[in-house]
Amino acid sequence: MGVEITEPRIDDAEYEDMERFVFEYLSASVEKEDDGGRMRWYPWHSAEYRHNHILNVAELAEDIAASEGAAVDVTKTAAIFHDVAKLETAQDRHAEAGARVAREYLQSRGEYPESFVDQVARGVENHSYQGPVTDLPLETQCLIEADLLDKVGANGTALMLLRMGYESRVHMDADEMVERVLERGIEAASRVESETAESIAHQRLKRVTWFQEWLEDEIADMGE
Repeated sequence: MGVEITEPRIDDAEYEDMERFVFEYLSASVEKEDDGGRMRWYPWHSAEYRHNHILNVAELAEDIAASEGAAVDVTKTAAIFHDVAKLETAQDRHAEAGARVAREYLQSRGEYPESFVDQVARGVENHSYQGPVTDLPLETQCLIEADLLDKVGANGTALMLLRMGYESRVHMDADEMVERVLERGIEAASRVESETAESIAHQRLKRVTWFQEWLEDEIADMGE
């Protein structure tokens, strides 16, 4: 038998407070890089990029949870906190560290049921799980699926093309970069299980395929 979740009613102002806290936490992590932070020069390792990724994941997770019958507030709150420790902690420890931050934040407000706090913290802690997503509670599954899907599609393509500039590569290499997006997208799509996430993955992969076809049509010798 699963643990019953008592969901509070979280309003937009509370979500905005959480998002603001997470951005400030990420910014502080960058500022103390000399004391052990792991900020790198790529802009997508900045507080601004990481926060945008979090907002993307929160929106996707909320949509998937609502469609799949998961507890929406648990899922969205866990999504907001899932990468809060990403810029101050090693990759293999950021989920556990983020769970602690989420728990401390929610408990300090004194308004959230302990079952809700526990479920959010577990979602954050398990969002990097590499096994079948169906092993986990539905709320965590929705979060993982959203996290996988954020870099699939137009967003993933834009990020990869931006990376070309930082690597001093020319536009004739774009097909290779877009192929990487497609391969990663197919891999991500293979892990999602819910009908909602599968539909989103299909739509986003189609966008990448279209873009790849347009490149091959317009740039000489590409795709040969």
